[in-house]
Amino acid sequence: MLKDIYLQVLSAMGVVNDLLWGKVLIVVLVGLGLYFTIRSKFVQFRYFGDMFRIFGEAFKRQPGQLSSFQALMLSVAGRVGAGNIAGVAVAIMLGGPGAVFWMWVVALLGMATSYFECTLGQLYKERQADGTYRGGPAFYIQQGLGNRGMAVLFSVLLLVTFGFGFNALQSYTVATSLHDTFNIPTFGSGLILVAVIGAIIFGGIKRIAGMADVLVPIMGISYIGMALVILGMNLNVVPDTLMLIVRSAFGLEPAFAGGMGAAIVWGVKRGLFSNEAGLGSAPNVAAVAEVKHPAAQGIVQSLSVFIDTILVCTSTALIILLSGIYQPGMEMEGVLLTQNAMASQVGEWGKVFVSTALVLFAFTTLVYNYYLGENALSFFTKNRSMLILYRVLVISLIMWGSLQDLTTVFGFADLTMGLLALVNLTAVVLLFKKALRVMDDYDAQIKAGIKSPVFDASKFSDLKLDNSSWPTPSASADDLAAVRDSVHQR
Repeated sequence: MLKDIYLQVLSAMGVVNDLLWGKVLIVVLVGLGLYFTIRSKFVQFRYFGDMFRIFGEAFKRQPGQLSSFQALMLSVAGRVGAGNIAGVAVAIMLGGPGAVFWMWVVALLGMATSYFECTLGQLYKERQADGTYRGGPAFYIQQGLGNRGMAVLFSVLLLVTFGFGFNALQSYTVATSLHDTFNIPTFGSGLILVAVIGAIIFGGIKRIAGMADVLVPIMGISYIGMALVILGMNLNVVPDTLMLIVRSAFGLEPAFAGGMGAAIVWGVKRGLFSNEAGLGSAPNVAAVAEVKHPAAQGIVQSLSVFIDTILVCTSTALIILLSGIYQPGMEMEGVLLTQNAMASQVGEWGKVFVSTALVLFAFTTLVYNYYLGENALSFFTKNRSMLILYRVLVISLIMWGSLQDLTTVFGFADLTMGLLALVNLTAVVLLFKKALRVMDDYDAQIKAGIKSPVFDASKFSDLKLDNSSWPTPSASADDLAAVRDSVHQR
């Protein structure tokens, strides 16, 4: 009886996912990304060079606050995970090599989407009693749109998607990888993850950020470095591989999966899962940072989308396609395809490398996902018993995920992720003109020769911002007067 109900739930979940991802979200994600890009005059490319300035400000922060660099690393830690190793492999298996091209498109357009959602996250952040900040879509929905019900809906979906769905998926991927590489039973891997995550989820955001500062650069650079080694070993066939990706993206390689339609669906679906642009997760982290202007953090957060998809996901795709392991129509667990592809190039120790990278990726992502869920929970309840229940459920879902199959964990994550994206993108569209005003303010200060623009909340009094988060700026009166005269109020 229970098994029949379970199968019916899976079937219904599949029907809804087909509607969400086969029709609605493809149009919404690509269409809005293109709209945001054009309306902002290609903001993600105009300020691309400025994204890297943040690395020179790694230690420039107020005591007790996170710097922009730390917020960036925390965001990258959350984005880089199972999606970059297992998700890319799944996209290629089900959508063909062309899915990689559509992942690129979603990422490049998504950089603009991420810019605006993270700018809004900073704009509507609120200072807490301990001096730190909290913010994100729930805050800009409630304050910017005045819609408490929609804000609570977003928070519930965020909690379910990241705290439960994505954590179960990360656990599944790690357990599958360790079983293949070291023959560790998936149940054993689940227990280890439960023990480790359970021990650290009481540490808070500052401990998470400190951990991300160290682990994210190491794991990201080493993984990309390994991909570059494999590229060097196969340099003569790299151009043909890139052409294969482009041709498959437009259905010109019919031998691969379902042609152009499958490539788009799986590229968009796994692209969003990997880089999270428009999903509403990154604004929660962006809001925590101490910055002079909301748009500055929006620019920086766009970089994490680039790192995640254009660098890390492309690395995985090239490792798989250059190996010769992948064949049209093959069936293999996502992470196992990546591991076998790596092993075919560098030997069996390649499996160990992928497993190790995956464990590091998943470890930071699990903690990041937990934090997002806790942040969402705190928005609509401060009840201590609810927090404890949430922690118990997170640990339980991590254990559950380690014992499931690929279809179940991805199906559950895709459903909640799709609904979450729709709610957040609706809010971003409704608040878009306000975000453009903030962007124009930043642009005007740059044009006026101010290298580090400062946000003057008095010019945005109609937005009802948290005054304690945006005190009177310290810029000179002359600078501010010049900017005020040059800004076009939308």
